[in-house]
Amino acid sequence: MGEVAALRQLVGQVQELWDLYGANAHPLPRQNTYHLSPPLVGYFVDMQLCIKRWYLLDFEHGSIKDDYCGGRTGCNSELLKIMETNQSPPRKRPRRDRNREKAPCSNTTEVMQQEIWKEFPEDLFETVIARLPVAAIFRFRTVCRKWSSLLGSDSFSHQYSEAPHGLPWFYTITHENANNNVAMYDPSLKKWHHPSVPLAPTKIVIPVASVGGLVCLLDLSHRNFYICNPLRQSLKEILPRSAQGWSRVVVGMVLNGRSSSHGYKVMWLGNDGTYEVYDSTRNMWSCPGVFPASIKLPLALNFRSQPVAVGSTLYFMCAEPDGVLSYDVSTGIWRQFAIPLPLHLTDHTLAEFQGRVMLVGLLCKNAATCVCIWELQKMTLLWKEVDRMPNIWCLEFYGKHMKMTCLGNSGLLMLSLKAKRMNRLVTYNLLKREWQKVPDCMLPCSRKKQWIACGTAFDPCPSALA
Repeated sequence: MGEVAALRQLVGQVQELWDLYGANAHPLPRQNTYHLSPPLVGYFVDMQLCIKRWYLLDFEHGSIKDDYCGGRTGCNSELLKIMETNQSPPRKRPRRDRNREKAPCSNTTEVMQQEIWKEFPEDLFETVIARLPVAAIFRFRTVCRKWSSLLGSDSFSHQYSEAPHGLPWFYTITHENANNNVAMYDPSLKKWHHPSVPLAPTKIVIPVASVGGLVCLLDLSHRNFYICNPLRQSLKEILPRSAQGWSRVVVGMVLNGRSSSHGYKVMWLGNDGTYEVYDSTRNMWSCPGVFPASIKLPLALNFRSQPVAVGSTLYFMCAEPDGVLSYDVSTGIWRQFAIPLPLHLTDHTLAEFQGRVMLVGLLCKNAATCVCIWELQKMTLLWKEVDRMPNIWCLEFYGKHMKMTCLGNSGLLMLSLKAKRMNRLVTYNLLKREWQKVPDCMLPCSRKKQWIACGTAFDPCPSALA
């Protein structure tokens, strides 16, 4: 308290000197001078510059710090702060108020008015939902019955067909699980999905083709066909083909329009040149024309290679001679192209990317094995290599008798590489030219690895109807 009294006396003396010798100065109000409390704030006047400044006095550290518009500062002191005119010293706020300011904005969510959303246009709902990821679309169905019924509407189907979508999924059949041997792979999330309800009938069926979100299944007798939407877990049996007797066939699918709502066609082709086309809009099989005599029979079809569709044209892989056989479903025109295969090629299959016909296969020479990608050159009708698997991956196959199966051949390839005590699944993105390893397929409640037997790629479309 003695220091405070001494300070008050000093301030009074300065005031008296200023009143006596200050020529152009204004007297300071004494009531502002003597009403001080610790920490003391003094109001002083520089005699030479006539500049008013506020000071915060710190008696514990014995220092004074001042500042005026970026001017000079005194001794360093963390407790010394500049006080603005007519501003009280800072006081400590309760911890609850400080925590409330630090909390994220998400905690202060605004309550949406129900009247606003009542007038929200329905077509905008469909436009937004159609652009969501597939997993999110099935989550939104649990919001209400109205949103759940959107998947079956024609307007939503049109919106979904117009919206851009990502990578295709893979519909595969596993060896181990006999009751429900279907597994679907989402490459965007790198996750396997196992349907809770079996999609296939009691008969043993294999996926042979897909288009517009629909997958075509064929039983081992090669007579009975099934069309399913794996996402909606819907299944439809179509009429069996009219050909009598057992004969192995290859199967392809094309759309009648831009989406499955306009219908689709399923075509099968045998080695002896017999073929039929199923039209979903007419629900019947037909043979649109006669197989041309200029094409040599038997066709020696490559049954390990699934046909690829480019528009309304299907491309089949055949041998003797090596080449490609095409059929335009809309016009009924057949064409054959003799295209020599690259040397040392085994387990090859056709693929499609942005309207171009591709080839993928194992290139084996001596003890080395590598997976290569080729593109068909339209002018020269030759295969041109565009990419191959990284060498570090190929070293794993060195000296081993490898077998390759292509499980998907449209945009994104899934390759099953097998050898003794080895089964590798890899994907190849034709757009990014990127190789990735596929995680092991395992059931949710089991640690046992599922071995993939066969499969096909399909575009995930929740609104596709068989």
